[in-house]
Amino acid sequence: MTRRLRGADGGWTLIELFVVLSIVVVLATLAMNQYRNSKTYAKEAALKSDLFLMRDAIDQYYADKGRYPESLQTLVSESYIRAVPRDPFTESSDTWITVPATPEPGSGSAAAGIYDVKSGSPDTAMDGSRHGDW
Repeated sequence: MTRRLRGADGGWTLIELFVVLSIVVVLATLAMNQYRNSKTYAKEAALKSDLFLMRDAIDQYYADKGRYPESLQTLVSESYIRAVPRDPFTESSDTWITVPATPEPGSGSAAAGIYDVKSGSPDTAMDGSRHGDW
């Protein structure tokens, strides 16, 4: 029969603690990276949704009035949207870049209105494209 020493049976060795600690650190690092990416994915989804809704409102305005709106505030004042949404990346509703429509030939109107809207963010998306190109 073998005899055990009195203090040897209850506790962890220093090496076991280091192994467990390193595993916890690796898992925490992976979780933080995933969390950061999920925040970016959520912002990109919100940006795509906002762009879709504003473009849809521009199209509805054109279908109703036969011309494009002069500004994004026109969509708000005419009740096509409740408010100009905030760009999730620039966190401002004033940074949207509007694309003017080309005036129709033979039209006496000099103001063509807004044809499209894009994000004013200079950042690059997760897929490698620029937010301003969407």
